[in-house]
Amino acid sequence: MAFSSRLLSKSKQLYGSGILLNQQHAIPVCFYAKEAAPSILKGDEMLKNIFLDVKKKFETAMGVLRKEKITIDPEDPAAVTHYANVMKTVREKADLFSESQRIQYTIQTRTKGIPDARTYLLTLQEIRTKRGLIDELGIEAMMMDALDKVEKEIKKPLMRNDKKGMALLTAEFDKINKKLGIRKEDLPKYEEQLELKIAKTQLEEIKKKAQEAMETQKKREEFKDEEMADVKSLDIRNFL
Repeated sequence: MAFSSRLLSKSKQLYGSGILLNQQHAIPVCFYAKEAAPSILKGDEMLKNIFLDVKKKFETAMGVLRKEKITIDPEDPAAVTHYANVMKTVREKADLFSESQRIQYTIQTRTKGIPDARTYLLTLQEIRTKRGLIDELGIEAMMMDALDKVEKEIKKPLMRNDKKGMALLTAEFDKINKKLGIRKEDLPKYEEQLELKIAKTQLEEIKKKAQEAMETQKKREEFKDEEMADVKSLDIRNFL
């Protein structure tokens, strides 16, 4: 439910409502590491398997990163796009979550078993707040207004297994989407925009850490006369 709202709040656009409230209506999203049904393991065997799985993912990720030249320039769209593509390759090869998949997984695990629509929406709001996502368009207020309207019409709290009531709510959400110009078929584009924003943020953080490290080094007597390198000239592969 409202996975698109979580997704688009970072890309200054909002939510496809067809993903709302009931998992029957949800757009399928891969889980963290395309897991098979877990077998029952005990003690050391379970810990060993977890360790080996994490080790394999780490080595796979490092293998990709050692082959790619990443330019630390968050202001260069080409550098940001390249970095985003590298990280996408890392996720695909190491079977890791994308940000949107991580959000979807959090929503599914946190809201499993919630019977009513209102608690569901409030839980989504809590998830958004804890993840630092900003509802720039005030979508949550619109969704709550829509829920208020439906509950007033049916004269009782809306339960998620109430197919007729849920259909009414979905129709109200569709109106919100139409008003905002949001279409389900555009969700892949919104997800790509989100990943680019995340890539830029990560490059900004890498740049900041690199500059801080160089400034700390420059304070040492033997380096005081050295000129700081341009962060863009650094090759991350040399530090892996």
